[in-house]
Amino acid sequence: MAKSQESWNKKEKEKLKLKKRKDKEERKEERKASNEGKSFDDMIAYVDENGQIVSSPPDPSKKQVFEVDDIVLGVPKLADVDPGDAIRKGTVTFFKDAKGFGFIKDDVSGDSIFVHANGLLNQIKENDKVQFEIGMGAKGPTALNVKTI
Repeated sequence: MAKSQESWNKKEKEKLKLKKRKDKEERKEERKASNEGKSFDDMIAYVDENGQIVSSPPDPSKKQVFEVDDIVLGVPKLADVDPGDAIRKGTVTFFKDAKGFGFIKDDVSGDSIFVHANGLLNQIKENDKVQFEIGMGAKGPTALNVKTI
């Protein structure tokens, strides 16, 4: 007679599988029983006009209507710059001759604008009043054609 193919270890593994399957089925039944009173409407969430998640539907009186043509996708085009506005005035807040760069504070906007020695028409130093044009550099606005006033 041949020996049985089922070992003790195989029987234990089979028992564990059956127990897990039974536990899973019981949990499923418990979830079904606990969700008896809930409906689909109870699970819906709404977003109000301020972007907050609320349980009540939005108020139709606060509805806003937009024209499709008014919606701009992407970055809007800049208006043409007047050549008179291209030349600005400012004060040198920092400049280091050894490194060849510094910063100018624009008198109109108060922005700090980077200046490189290549953009200078004559030598500048800190607290000088200067006249310059703004161009775009690799990392942002850069002062070009800088000269003292």
